[in-house]
Amino acid sequence: MSVKNLQPRFFVLLLFIVVAGVLRVTAAGHLTPFSNFSPLGAMALFGGAYFADKWKSYVFPLAALFVSDVILMQTIYKQYAAGFMFDGWYWNYIAFAAVVLIGQLLIKKVRVVNIIAASVAGAIVYWLIADFGTWMNPTNIDLTTGLPYTKNWQGLMKCYAMGAPYIKNTLISNLVYSGIFFGLFEFMQHKIPALAVSK
Repeated sequence: MSVKNLQPRFFVLLLFIVVAGVLRVTAAGHLTPFSNFSPLGAMALFGGAYFADKWKSYVFPLAALFVSDVILMQTIYKQYAAGFMFDGWYWNYIAFAAVVLIGQLLIKKVRVVNIIAASVAGAIVYWLIADFGTWMNPTNIDLTTGLPYTKNWQGLMKCYAMGAPYIKNTLISNLVYSGIFFGLFEFMQHKIPALAVSK
């Protein structure tokens, strides 16, 4: 594989990641009719599936997540900022990296069934890790009691139960944005041979 062939593919993949980050920012704070949907999960799956170098699968999507987080924390969600980020941010990044890994493992071949399976798995894994971080963070409170979640099994299960309704939006957005990202890139590969470089 020549550098000439690799460069267009890399830059187009990177462009998809940047667009996902921009969509995330513009969809926040009810700036669009689609504010309940985030392209983050699809961005992680897309990066995991397409970047030939595994480190790129993590670095570029995580960088887009970081930049969009900083922008959102300093503008739309400034009241939630702790410095330039938010409390417990690292749990979200661990969860996001896990979704990239799911993209690597489940989308070795871009097929509809693989993308659906990865979207479902990504939504569940993200919820489990991110809400575990919510439970661990002493600044997060149980909205039913006004107190921090109890640090026992019951407190953890209550935290998961409180977050469970959001899985639907995460799953739907994973499916919708994955359909757009994967479908568009596969179409582009078909039309532009320089993009169709195997891993």
